[in-house]
Amino acid sequence: MKKWQVESEIKNGDIISVLLKNRGITTKKEIEDFLHPKLINVTTESVKINGAQLKKALTRIKKAIKENQKIIVFGDYDVDGICASAILWETLNSLHANALPYIPSRFDEGYGLSKEGIDNLLKTGGIDLIITVDNGIVANDAVDYANKNGIDVIITDHHVPTEKLPKALAIVHTTLLCGTGVAYLLSQSLKTGNENSHLELVVLATIADLVPLTGANRILVYFGLQKLKETKRPGLLALMNKAGIKKEEMDTYKIGHMIAPRLNAMGRLASAMDSLRLICTNNKQKAEDLAETLNKTNLERQRITQEALAHAKNKAEEKGIKNLLFIADESYQQGIVGLVAGRMVEEYYLPSIIISKGEKYSRASARSVKGFNIIEFLRSASDLLVDVGGHPMAAGFTVETAKLDLLEKKLFENAKKLLKTEHLERVLRIDLELDHLLINDETYSQIQKLEPFGMANPEPTFLTKNLIISNIKIVGKDGKHLKFQFIVQDSKFKIGGIAFGIGEKNKLKIGDKVDVVYTIEENAWNGYKNIELKIRDLIKIKE
Repeated sequence: MKKWQVESEIKNGDIISVLLKNRGITTKKEIEDFLHPKLINVTTESVKINGAQLKKALTRIKKAIKENQKIIVFGDYDVDGICASAILWETLNSLHANALPYIPSRFDEGYGLSKEGIDNLLKTGGIDLIITVDNGIVANDAVDYANKNGIDVIITDHHVPTEKLPKALAIVHTTLLCGTGVAYLLSQSLKTGNENSHLELVVLATIADLVPLTGANRILVYFGLQKLKETKRPGLLALMNKAGIKKEEMDTYKIGHMIAPRLNAMGRLASAMDSLRLICTNNKQKAEDLAETLNKTNLERQRITQEALAHAKNKAEEKGIKNLLFIADESYQQGIVGLVAGRMVEEYYLPSIIISKGEKYSRASARSVKGFNIIEFLRSASDLLVDVGGHPMAAGFTVETAKLDLLEKKLFENAKKLLKTEHLERVLRIDLELDHLLINDETYSQIQKLEPFGMANPEPTFLTKNLIISNIKIVGKDGKHLKFQFIVQDSKFKIGGIAFGIGEKNKLKIGDKVDVVYTIEENAWNGYKNIELKIRDLIKIKE
């Protein structure tokens, strides 16, 4: 059962002001910046990148270009790491640098800059400079190893650092952007012109990495969506075609649920280099072939994830549901444990740790609930871990398999101290209660001024009470969704609505009076457009 929490009351019919206030946007300047974003406001200074460190990085990169030194752009295997790699490599390439991109293997090298990765690179010949993107801020040992081998390292990253920073030549870091955002600003600093050709990649990564769409991130997404709708990249066009998306209709939902999973699939099951090749290729046939590969791999990823999720749920029920989920198994592939952890949080609303159990080492992903800092929680057991990194809501670690039982015991003990009752209460936050007469085209039009929606700027959610069900039917091939028609007593008002995933739980009938929580959507069909309710929750009123 979700607890409904209404954030505000509407006054004077000014819905926009209320919605902005709910998002912490109150001053005249904040409102102006939010409703009318300006790309010039996104600077290295505005996102608190250290200017001295940036200058050191730029000086070293320019020296490497001038002296034709070999540069490696060392990325990561998710959308953020792939897009960051593409941006920095393409920028260096355009400046005639001797540069190559490198995406580590999730299975052989693990996450981020590592000794194994450096050794693999050294086999290909001498390396003068490594520039990490979307990783490196906790790679102390790997940076030391690179230094011993005469390789300079520049770190660009956005993950949460530990107290001891790596001994890199320069660290270009902020937690206010995704990794691609950091790489974009570094690339912009390297360029002589004011050219923003990489914004379509920045928007992909910013949405996929679930960073808050406030401040600089919102501005980058706002302008990035415009660039994405105009993109001529053969790889992105081919991928959109496979997903059944017209580029002109691209939005944050389609990025997060249709494009990002396909780009991520390669790094989860195979090699993320194919995703990087897709983004960077100028060859249409190669783009088509790679898009087909990504699409097939994503279908396989979906199948494997569903199997692992069903297994993890059974295992959780067998162990008994406590205040934390800690599930390890040999059958879980490393590439999908993060997805399973996220789905377990959705199902049980508990911090969830899913572990791919290996013979010597096991690798895990953790996902959290609102207000509970999972990376700090995991670091409370860092004495048992080989490595750990991430964000407050999502993290990962490596542990010796022999220490799994000790780790589980310690984390459960720490959870008893650190997890509070309020952390585990599922709250449905509602912007405001809306009179049924305000569910109209004008309100929908007003809401669109707040786009793009995403983390920290969710689609506005409303509550309307005392709606009467005038029609109800089960829809969807699995019968899991419900389609409604609502009316209001003694009124000509009527509105349609759809609720996903509650068909099998349906105990409602025509004539029932309900309170409904929803977002307002525009439904387009056969050339006609009308607004309807996308239902988040509803309860029958007892009379």
